[in-house]
Amino acid sequence: MSAPVFEELSVGQAVSERELLLTRDRLVRYAGASGDFNPIHYRDDVAVSVGLPGVLAHGMLTMGAAASVATDWLGAAGRVIDYQSRFTRPVPVDAAEGAAVTVTATVGALDEALRVARIDLKVVFDGATVLGKAQLAVAFA
Repeated sequence: MSAPVFEELSVGQAVSERELLLTRDRLVRYAGASGDFNPIHYRDDVAVSVGLPGVLAHGMLTMGAAASVATDWLGAAGRVIDYQSRFTRPVPVDAAEGAAVTVTATVGALDEALRVARIDLKVVFDGATVLGKAQLAVAFA
């Protein structure tokens, strides 16, 4: 895949799509890296005791993994100057199957004067959007 070129982008253009598999192993590794050892992210009994369906993925793990779909597409062609998102639904992670999250990155807006593209992420698990208004501002060289 060749590097993206700002002048070749258009609003509404899908630039990348990928399915991400979040597993319990990945949650444990993320907990160690982030320091977030809340047991709702690794113990079903604790998650259920507080009214959750089971172990949930860390919101920031979901957010970061989703951004990787856009940053992998971008490569060295530019840099992320802003990233924002809203957490709209939790992502339950089954012990055996994990959780398959689909991410589609689309050009949402272009600022030709600044050479900045807004990349909108559609992040879906089990047919429902799990990150709302997930947007990266990307500055091209």
